[in-house]
Amino acid sequence: MLSRLLVFIIWDMDPRVYTLKIFGSEWPIAWYSLLFAASFLCGQQVMRYVYKREHKPVADVEILTLYVVMATVVGARLGHYLFYEWELLISAPGQWFKSMVSLPFRGLASHGATLAILVALYLYSRKRSGQRFLWVVDRMVIVASLSGVLIRLGNLMNSEIYGKPTNLPWGFVFVRETDPELLPIVPRHPTQVYEALFCVVLLGLTGYLWKQKRHQLPEGFITGVFLVLLFSFRFLVEFLKTSQESFENSLALNMGQLLSIPVVLTGIVILILVNKKSGPVLMAKG
Repeated sequence: MLSRLLVFIIWDMDPRVYTLKIFGSEWPIAWYSLLFAASFLCGQQVMRYVYKREHKPVADVEILTLYVVMATVVGARLGHYLFYEWELLISAPGQWFKSMVSLPFRGLASHGATLAILVALYLYSRKRSGQRFLWVVDRMVIVASLSGVLIRLGNLMNSEIYGKPTNLPWGFVFVRETDPELLPIVPRHPTQVYEALFCVVLLGLTGYLWKQKRHQLPEGFITGVFLVLLFSFRFLVEFLKTSQESFENSLALNMGQLLSIPVVLTGIVILILVNKKSGPVLMAKG
């Protein structure tokens, strides 16, 4: 048993950074909340840099950030309750709605956030000359990659969305996991780390394509690459994850995989269309 323990990582991180005590009440400050907020603040700085480099109105970044923040929160929350809490919606719609809008907001779906952000960026681009929809999205996927890193690290701090048991030497023993039958020694795939690292790769790739190839690539190409790569990886990594909801245990593919398939197909369609419109990408000028 000791030899097994030496090759596993014991993870017992307190999800709270600090607890404020105000007038006798405790207000915990969570790592996840800080990292979630940091994703917007850092993303805003990235877009400021992009807009300066491309001679766009930097003041527009404030409005763009507001669109994205609202879409992310509403889309992620609504997506979770539509995709993962549909049984409650059918049986008790009033309780479903009350639970969805009540604090604390536990339960966010990245697929819902993705769809809502795309809608928000479309609405934003309609009111901005020189900032076409695909132009904006091609740059926002850089921010989305960075946000993916931070949010998955937040999941790690919360000891949530972890993987199935594994004997691999980098398995994490999540001491704070909620299944008492599997305690105390069950190393698991740290799927949060896998996804965070993949988003680091995406951040480097999308940043490179924008910085070095944006004048050669057609609008929408970076978006298509991002959607295909991210959600193909999401589809594959879901095989290593534990189910988020009990109803998924009876499905051949879990909800995350079922939702990833149309996003991957959308990315492929975008790549085909932009390639037809501009000619083969590899034959672009330069």
